[in-house]
Amino acid sequence: MIVYDRLWETMKKKNVSQYHLIKYCKVSAGQIGRLKKNNFVSTHTIDMLCKILDCSVEEIMEYQTDICEATNITCGTDTEENK
Repeated sequence: MIVYDRLWETMKKKNVSQYHLIKYCKVSAGQIGRLKKNNFVSTHTIDMLCKILDCSVEEIMEYQTDICEATNITCGTDTEENK
């Protein structure tokens, strides 16, 4: 699972607010909402954030093994095993 916790840390370090991203950098509020929920965003959005914040991808996002992968449980399906 990709998480964006590092984005918020990088923004804080660089003194860039969500308001600034939306108002002056034209990042949509919907994209900010998706990032907050660790939902999927396009590589275009990641690229744009890297340019705005002058940082690397690693300073915006990271991969974390989610509980389903860590326990070898099949997630997201309705099998008898998972009910």
